Amino acid sequence: MAENRKQIAVSGIQASGNLHIGNYIGAIKQFVELQDKYNMFVFVADLHAITVPQDPKKLGAQTLDAVYTYLACGLDPKKTTIFIQSHVPQHTELGWILNTITPLGELERMTQFKDKTKDQTSILAGLLNYPTLMAADILLYNPIAVPVGEDQVQHLELTRTLARKFNSRFGETFKEPKALIQKDGARIMALDDPIKKMSKSGNANNFIGLLDSEAEIRRKIKIAVTDSGKEIKYDPATKPAISNLLIIYSQMAGLDIKEIEKKYVGKSYSEFKADLAEVVLRALKPIQEKYNKFAKDKKSVLQILRDGAAEARKVAETTMEGVRAKVGFLEALQ
Repeated sequence: MAENRKQIAVSGIQASGNLHIGNYIGAIKQFVELQDKYNMFVFVADLHAITVPQDPKKLGAQTLDAVYTYLACGLDPKKTTIFIQSHVPQHTELGWILNTITPLGELERMTQFKDKTKDQTSILAGLLNYPTLMAADILLYNPIAVPVGEDQVQHLELTRTLARKFNSRFGETFKEPKALIQKDGARIMALDDPIKKMSKSGNANNFIGLLDSEAEIRRKIKIAVTDSGKEIKYDPATKPAISNLLIIYSQMAGLDIKEIEKKYVGKSYSEFKADLAEVVLRALKPIQEKYNKFAKDKKSVLQILRDGAAEARKVAETTMEGVRAKVGFLEALQ
């Protein structure tokens, strides 16, 4: 279990199966680095996953797949509390309470809500209330910091607003956590369209899955969109495709972009992409090997999740005892 030796940070990722290098570079890699600095609580957000229709037969497997991936990428259960969101019922309890102090207009203004409901005739309430559940995910653990991507900053700002609102109305309860935004690689774009974020919801050539085969990785990088001209240079304004590939190269190889640019002066896109494939394969090989090891030891992984949920529930229940008292709920009779 995580030692109580550092300030708390909390984050999660959806249970959506076979995570991609955008998830790794933009989130999981940062979690692994932060676990030596913070007392980390990291969860798989299965409650968030069902805000859009899921196949119940696949959801559990996808959830476990995400856990295998977390562990394979280097999250250490001795340093980080790893658990499943739905295994800690205090998440939904606090989410409901926060709903009661959140103006409808605040939720309707959320960028992700507008994007996900665009052109939809039937909108599910879960999509609207997603941010209040996310606020509960965070505030339950009173973290000082939350590692988030740029697309989640608005949600964290709402979390901070709700913390202030609750504190003002019911008394000092929650900290206002700060955002930890990764400077480099925070937003990896699609291989087939560098204007859009890498996502599994698009074309299969959009992303490189962490578990993709060697042949698939080479093929996807080979056909990845490039820009006009021949220069291999980081310039998101005029060369968004090559800039995105340079970020991937930099993050997966641990090299500065300027260093990579110098290496490929006078070389072709095809040479660069061939080398990029090798870099990605080299970085993913140990992750895939560890993933397979964890996948063959489901019993041990489930024990990690049981221990993680127990630790998370202990912290979350302490928070909720204070919340219930301040809201005015009647205590259970002894």
